[in-house]
Amino acid sequence: MLVTWFWLGAIAMAIGTVALAYGFRLVPRRNWRRYSILVAVPAIAVGAYILLALEVGVLDTQAGEPLFSMRYVDWLLTTPLHVLYLGLLAGATLGAINRSLVLMALTILFGFAGAYVVGPMKWLLFAAGSVAFVGVIYYAYTEFDRAVRTKDGRTVALFWKLRAFLVILWLVYPAIWIVSPFGLGLMNVETAALVLSYLDVVAKVGFGFIALSGQLSTTEIGTETETAAD
Repeated sequence: MLVTWFWLGAIAMAIGTVALAYGFRLVPRRNWRRYSILVAVPAIAVGAYILLALEVGVLDTQAGEPLFSMRYVDWLLTTPLHVLYLGLLAGATLGAINRSLVLMALTILFGFAGAYVVGPMKWLLFAAGSVAFVGVIYYAYTEFDRAVRTKDGRTVALFWKLRAFLVILWLVYPAIWIVSPFGLGLMNVETAALVLSYLDVVAKVGFGFIALSGQLSTTEIGTETETAAD
């Protein structure tokens, strides 16, 4: 069933990528660079899930459990892109965005290392990744938040919605890690693959559609304002 969940994940990500790519016809050209991030996230995941389904990059952990390295490669590329989008939407400083990107990458790397080793070291690495993730949240609720408050109400509301969406979903991932075979072993590999595949689709495609909807709403308001001014 593992391969089935991965193929379904690849198909769902591909459908999401195509649907989001259509958004280039809807959003203003001046927003295309930022919008391309939303399309790139599920597009990267398509490739990762195909490689997962083909069993590329499967490692044996020190505990003898299969570790799907392509999933972590996917997260290493896509989660910083989500952080980048939030930072750009908020209008945060380049320094704050870069520090957040580094912390997000460290979160994934520590999680991968913790999944590979056994004994107390895995929990130390998991803790290190958790601290890095707290840093990401800190910047999202301080530096990013201060920056976005200088923008219009629609942008502020969209930023808050996207931030809450990501933070809530991303908090589920470490919980799954804890109960998975890499942690306490309360969830088997197949169940973990199913749950993570579902979460990935929701996080990547769902985030994109929420952002697209918010961009269209903001564009419509701006157009109406310009028309009224004329």
